[in-house]
Amino acid sequence: MKVEGSRQLAAPREVVYRCLMDPLSLAQALPGCEKLDPQPDGSYQATLKIGIASVKGTYQGRVQILDALPPESFRMKIEGKGAGGFLKGEGTISLTAQNGGTLISYSGEVQIGGMIASVGQRMMQAAAQQMVQQFFDAFSRQLPAVQPDAVKSGGLPPST
Repeated sequence: MKVEGSRQLAAPREVVYRCLMDPLSLAQALPGCEKLDPQPDGSYQATLKIGIASVKGTYQGRVQILDALPPESFRMKIEGKGAGGFLKGEGTISLTAQNGGTLISYSGEVQIGGMIASVGQRMMQAAAQQMVQQFFDAFSRQLPAVQPDAVKSGGLPPST
């Protein structure tokens, strides 16, 4: 399944990139995220509680950030599994300074198997788009707390 799109955020590219690399910011924005723990190898272990149609469950996974070019782009590789099935995917995230904010563009491929794949391609595509929308809505609410001077000092939005 292909996942792609873009979203305009009202924060400088450096701030958006820094927040995307912050496990606390990501955990607060990821729908169903119960845990996102940094690992010694630079990856993250994640626990997500997700429901798509009648298939609901807790999924354990790993997220890797690869080919990082701060604050322009990075590649993300994900894999996860749970009672409802498995997920593997890889995508590219690009950040472009635009109109005083940041345009995030993302594109990737995801493979899904097990019971969760039985809900059908259309349902999975709609669920993926909804989760991306929820992520960006929650993530963008964190960004206004960042002060312009925080970019220079390396500060992040306060955690709630």
